[in-house]
Amino acid sequence: MRLDWRSILIGFAGAGIVLSVLLWVVGIDGIVARLREARLPVVAVLFGLVPLWLAAWGLCLHAVLRALGAPMSRVRSVVVFVAATFANQVTPFGQAGGEPISALLISEAADTDYENALAAIASVDTLHFFPSIGMAVVGFGLFAMRGFAFGRNLLLAAITVAALVAGFALALAVGWRFRDRIESGILTALVPIARRAGRLLPRVSPPTRETVEERVDGFFASIERIASDGPSLFLAVTFSFAGWLTLAVCLWVALASIGSTVPFAAMLVVLPVASVAGVFPVPGGLGGVEAAFIVMIVATTGVATTAATAAVVIYRGVTYWLPMLVGGGVAAVLIDDRYRRRRG
Repeated sequence: MRLDWRSILIGFAGAGIVLSVLLWVVGIDGIVARLREARLPVVAVLFGLVPLWLAAWGLCLHAVLRALGAPMSRVRSVVVFVAATFANQVTPFGQAGGEPISALLISEAADTDYENALAAIASVDTLHFFPSIGMAVVGFGLFAMRGFAFGRNLLLAAITVAALVAGFALALAVGWRFRDRIESGILTALVPIARRAGRLLPRVSPPTRETVEERVDGFFASIERIASDGPSLFLAVTFSFAGWLTLAVCLWVALASIGSTVPFAAMLVVLPVASVAGVFPVPGGLGGVEAAFIVMIVATTGVATTAATAAVVIYRGVTYWLPMLVGGGVAAVLIDDRYRRRRG
């Protein structure tokens, strides 16, 4: 499996246009002025928090792989997760777009079947949903306890969270209830695609229906194994929550670095709601995520738009661009190691 670099470059070009329009609308001069006021010692704190976030979510992956009976060391799990972060950051639709590539990296590092690795990363991404929504609910609860007036944007955010909870719960219930039919439908769709790919690609034999069926069965069996391991699931959710909480602290620190002290409860609402924009069809949700963060920060804190934008620029610089650059290097090393071992 290879990255489609043409699509990635087109995606980044589109994201660049979206970001340019966003900065132009807010006012580039005002944003630059606020960035110049940023306190560098406070910004430096973010470089210590980002590794904590990556480590927490890497340990979430470690717990899920342990449930599958394909454990890696904790350090290797974190390293592989950083590489998987690169895949998520450069492909459209966030985690959904990067999962196939992430699964390939995990399967090689953990020495497990691809369908196990795909089930692992899909489970990690699914588990991240629960702590994020829990954080948002707590944040809204704190707002309500303080008698905070719910404006139009904040009310819309509350409705969005409620819709996400209901929709996700319904999707899980329906998916689990009719998993056999879903598996059959996936199989029906994949077999013709796999056979055509096998005929078009050199040195690749078209897979039989039995082979594809075995792979699909393996994926769903792995999902069931993860779901049945209560202790590992609890540990994974705990690490996921720790990662989300660290990201919320990062956003709060980014605002503090430009002199905007805001209630931390607002970050509990802003982060999960704005992160939904990661499904924006550009690499890592670039452009859409920034716009969502700015709107939510302004709605929940009353911070000026230029200040919110400057804080988001700092926040995304350390939580998007830094992990992507580091993860790209790690991914390159892992892929090169795979290539050398295959040749040897």
